[in-house]
Amino acid sequence: MCTVCGCATGETTIEGAARSRPHEHAHADGTVHSHAHHDGRHHHGDHHHHHGHDGDHEHPHHEHHHHQHGPGAAVMDFGAGPARAHAPGLSQTRMVQIEQDILAKNNAYAAANRACFDAAGILALNVVSSPGSGKTTLLVATIELLKTQVPVAVIEGDQQTSNDAERIRATGVPALQINTGKGCHLDAHMVGHAVETLRPADGAVLFVENVGNLVCPAAFDLGEAHRVVVLSVTEGEDKPLKYPDMFASANLMLLSKVDLLPHVDFDAKACVANARKVNPRIKVIEVSAKTGAGMAAWIAWLQAARTLAFPSGEVAAATR
Repeated sequence: MCTVCGCATGETTIEGAARSRPHEHAHADGTVHSHAHHDGRHHHGDHHHHHGHDGDHEHPHHEHHHHQHGPGAAVMDFGAGPARAHAPGLSQTRMVQIEQDILAKNNAYAAANRACFDAAGILALNVVSSPGSGKTTLLVATIELLKTQVPVAVIEGDQQTSNDAERIRATGVPALQINTGKGCHLDAHMVGHAVETLRPADGAVLFVENVGNLVCPAAFDLGEAHRVVVLSVTEGEDKPLKYPDMFASANLMLLSKVDLLPHVDFDAKACVANARKVNPRIKVIEVSAKTGAGMAAWIAWLQAARTLAFPSGEVAAATR
């Protein structure tokens, strides 16, 4: 179980990925968890990388989602002094050490993912939001505009069902579902294996739609070039202040469902100001998948990001 948020013991599944019988590990702190072995090889077109799974059991077990949420332990205040919100029997020092170790290993996987994306000319985007922000609807509208210009592929993250992947596949682009069970975010290890199965085309734009959650995904680099946070006008303009880590780590905020602004009590200017209090460099585009408002600006941002990451000669070389 995660020492911070309590997610974990459910089995992570990736559509089409090879599976084997889970086995258990016991750690010095008394925690026990199980996972399935694999060969650890991720293939991106003709580019291969290896995540070092040579039977030494030193991989980071991200299926079990240890998180780091800021530099200190979370506390709960019930009016009679702080109480630790972590697993019993774990000292704060030990807990922080475990979280730092998990994140360090995740970052190593993310670096390997990023190297392979770069070698293949793939622009990878980590799309994050709360549940119900309209991420998938926005992605469908984005794909319809983008797929005639560049190859597109999607990795979908949800706790259960393949509903979103099926919606994406209906557009004609390849999509693969990751179900995290009780887990509340994707990590770089999962994404690497998903890419191995999905095999996005060289030169593609790869959207990774993360599990709906504005907390835990903020801590986990997936190897993306950019993190895009989607916030809908049906939520609240104070979301960036309530969940600062996510907005501080994002390159772009898409303010979605702006067609509803006349019908909801939402101050768009205040929301943007709050986002820039947390992250002065964040870019903001107001969009509506329903009316198409702002979609041209969003597509232009994607094309500019792709050109910046892979100047025309490099993209051409990567896609040959």
